Amino acid sequence: MPGNIADWFYNFPLAGTDTPTATVGMIEPGSGDVLPSGSPNFKDLLDDYRSQAGVSTPGRYYSIANNGTSYNDSRPGERSLDVGVVASASPGSTIGLYAGSGFHERPTGGPTEGAYSNVFTSFQAAFWDQTNNPPVVSASYSMSQQTRPGSVFATAAQELFVDAALRNITLLKADNDFGSSWGFGNGLANQNVNASSPYAIVVGGTSLTTLAAAPSDPTVSDKPSAADSVYGLAMANDRATLWKLVEGGLTVLPSTVSGPQASATTFLEAVWNDYTLSQSSWSGVGAGAGDGGVDTTQPTPWYQTALGLTPTSVNPSGGTGRGAPDVSANSGGNMFYRVPDPTMTQIQADDGTSAAAPMWASLMAQIDTIFQDQGLPNLGYTNDLLYTAAAIAPASFNDITLGNNVSSFHHGGTLTDSNGDPITLTGFGYYAGPGYDLTTGLGTPNGTLLARSLSSIAHSQMYFDAEPSVIDADGASGWRSGADQSLLVQTMSSAGVNVNLTEGSDTFDFFSAASDVFSWTCRIAQQSLQPDFDPNLVRLFDTFGQGALGQATLSSDESLSVSINGTSAEALQATLTSSFGFADFMTEDGAVRVARPLAVAETAGGQDDQTAIVRLRQNGADSLTLSLYRVDDLSGAIDGLHPGDSGYAAAAQARAYQTATGGATVAGPGHGNYAQTGLINVDAGDLIAFQLTNTTKGHTYWGFVDANETVNGEHVGHLWNYGLNTWGFEDLYGGGDRDFNDLVVQLDFTSASGSGWLV
Repeated sequence: MPGNIADWFYNFPLAGTDTPTATVGMIEPGSGDVLPSGSPNFKDLLDDYRSQAGVSTPGRYYSIANNGTSYNDSRPGERSLDVGVVASASPGSTIGLYAGSGFHERPTGGPTEGAYSNVFTSFQAAFWDQTNNPPVVSASYSMSQQTRPGSVFATAAQELFVDAALRNITLLKADNDFGSSWGFGNGLANQNVNASSPYAIVVGGTSLTTLAAAPSDPTVSDKPSAADSVYGLAMANDRATLWKLVEGGLTVLPSTVSGPQASATTFLEAVWNDYTLSQSSWSGVGAGAGDGGVDTTQPTPWYQTALGLTPTSVNPSGGTGRGAPDVSANSGGNMFYRVPDPTMTQIQADDGTSAAAPMWASLMAQIDTIFQDQGLPNLGYTNDLLYTAAAIAPASFNDITLGNNVSSFHHGGTLTDSNGDPITLTGFGYYAGPGYDLTTGLGTPNGTLLARSLSSIAHSQMYFDAEPSVIDADGASGWRSGADQSLLVQTMSSAGVNVNLTEGSDTFDFFSAASDVFSWTCRIAQQSLQPDFDPNLVRLFDTFGQGALGQATLSSDESLSVSINGTSAEALQATLTSSFGFADFMTEDGAVRVARPLAVAETAGGQDDQTAIVRLRQNGADSLTLSLYRVDDLSGAIDGLHPGDSGYAAAAQARAYQTATGGATVAGPGHGNYAQTGLINVDAGDLIAFQLTNTTKGHTYWGFVDANETVNGEHVGHLWNYGLNTWGFEDLYGGGDRDFNDLVVQLDFTSASGSGWLV
């Protein structure tokens, strides 16, 4: 059932609750709630389906169908798929069905005037419904008619989606099911210009394989051999294979899972692509694959540019533009959706990005509800927030790195398609890869982690806009310090690199050894901070070292630049990340992160006396305790004492926060394990620093390098930044194995607000 997919595989934040959630409007041109003549009431059939899906409460829906609907085409099947997904995945949501202008029935040979329902009028009805005001709208239909760029028709289509943004509506738009060709036999990769609005969240398709299903899929379990297949290597605890699967959403060590749990556990997700090819035929027409590509008729949206993206067409003419999709969800292949049939009387298996869009709409409806509970407005236009979340909290998304959507062809040739027509495949399309790609976008959702990220972003933007960023653009393609501050300087590279750091008139040169291949990333560190993340996986990736770590002290407005192996590094994502405590300077050879070694308490609503959630994951064998204390400035001073000064430790102890469980320290949960507590009496804007004590060895370490031990005349850093309010400690004197995951710590200042649904 869709609700199981939302709960088991996408970690929806309100899964399994009967909480009333935001309305989801659905674009259903010409169908609305139409049923065959003599059918039972639509509401009764909806409730029957909900009951079979395990939902005990009655459903709520309305239908806006001007001038009538018709059951005489395939559209009711699409309607039933959409309704089934939302009714099960977000059962607390009212469902709105928008049929558009309806049909004008006319006799054979009669007058031709009158409306004919289409997608455009359905969108209009949803966006301008000022009675129901749906905050989320899902569209599984495209305006398949292609308008000439610059024409009045193109302008009308573009402005339609601007209307949605201005009406504070979150619009989810399916990217359709025809692979890179979009079903056009022109030999090229195509992207529907009317489905690629930068004001819509374009949703692509994946195929999700559970641990139970993996042994039955030959592409997963037999290629190139059983032992060397993805499944075989994973069951043999091969680190490289498991690392990739964890980035894609795996949370347990596969070799330890059996029975019913295997059916509810993600093994891998790949690009949805049902196409098959033999020596004489191709299944293109009638099969399905997730779309994706580049609309070169419009510029790259600012939020994609801010993430460092330059979406580029694979076609011979090239060109850049709007990259699609933005996100993805399961669309078929190894997992289907059990939803009502067109008559709403039977349950059938269905698939397509037409299911992925309402799945994402269901998640957005739940997050809207959480926002309202926390005193925030609806998400509304959300594209920029999603890309910001990807930059600062990448574990908000499961990274899909397997598969492709290649389906370009032209007519005529030696192959035949499923209709028997001769074709030639031309091979233009897109492949999945790390991070954003043109097959699955940012990835599929980890719903709870995404909701936490969006909550943090929203409260920060609304109540802490005046807080200084780590770095600011200087107006001349350079960067300057946003405040007087101490910053961690972290180097990440696959090979040894020479780094030059220039602060104002001062220049520092250093060498950084290569980061180990399994050194922890922001994504892995943040994923580990889930209670159900398997300690066996945590321990499997222990003792893999990071690159060089140092500390820089900058004055406000002081210039800052970085070069790696003599090449000037660009802070490509700094406009998204800098207000959240870090910025990465990147070249092809590696990256240098500058990051604050403390947290700024950007509390919900900018309120004082709040509880911050502290999440811990330990990957060190020694006994550890953590203390969090308040400092006066971004360099860690307390009443004029600076880190490393005599008396600083006593001053920090006097400033230590109390925890919800009592006391001023938090004990590490043990090797591989997870723990969570609360930090009480946190005020808006508090600056919170870290002190770790290895009680087994009797050593104490600070987030500020100057307070730590020296080796060869240099202070040793023990703290590493892993993105949004997340850090990792090295717990051994002198730097140890430099893996900086002996204790991973995350501070969350907004999840405890309201009803505490995100705790």
